[in-house]
Amino acid sequence: MTRERILAVAAALFAERGYRATSMQEIADRVGITKAALYYHFAAKEDVLHELTGPVLDELEQGLNEAEAAGDPETVRWRAIEAFLDVHLRHRDTLLMLVRDMTLLVQAPVADRFKAAIALANTLVSGPRPGLGKRVRAAQVVAGLADPVVMFRDVSPARLRRLILDGARTLLAAEGPIADHAAPPDAGAVPEPGGRRLAGGRPAALTAEEVDEIRRLRETGGLGVDELAERYGVSRATIYRSLKTQ
Repeated sequence: MTRERILAVAAALFAERGYRATSMQEIADRVGITKAALYYHFAAKEDVLHELTGPVLDELEQGLNEAEAAGDPETVRWRAIEAFLDVHLRHRDTLLMLVRDMTLLVQAPVADRFKAAIALANTLVSGPRPGLGKRVRAAQVVAGLADPVVMFRDVSPARLRRLILDGARTLLAAEGPIADHAAPPDAGAVPEPGGRRLAGGRPAALTAEEVDEIRRLRETGGLGVDELAERYGVSRATIYRSLKTQ
């Protein structure tokens, strides 16, 4: 119970004051325990941060992976949108903490996992074989899911969820005018080695051997994520997922 109380208080303080501006002493004082007792549960403030961000990332990845397995592109799209939004609503304080201290979002492994989750969300919302117009629209939708959660944190989650989803529907309902700019069936889709491809144009999952090779090329060959994605015929999100599991 004390550990959960520490995490709840720390999340509130980090959201209110910022992660770097909050000391372990302040956390202990707010919880009502000694600093020594706090250190019994957490050896450093970084450990508190990892404990707070871990569930957010775990839930985000799980929700998006479950959405990806839905099959029908439209079902995939809306399950991904709802999963992404619901995780952010459940973890408002942690999200606000990360926004207040943007430098936290460039630190590995937090940064790599967030980038991978956002990239996967964009891919799922875009749908199979999207043109540039749909990719831009998807990026607008995904960005619009998280930002209002921070900006309107005093609005009840249920009401805010309804309004955000209404906004997403409005954006996606306007896809008609950009249909002429959609990519032809195979545009931008580079087959994986051996030509493997799943229904709907999505590339098949990478093999364990390919994942190992990608990590080696990233570390020793200096290849970027875009280059690796093109070489293996997968999305940037797939590359990020392969790299983050090291």
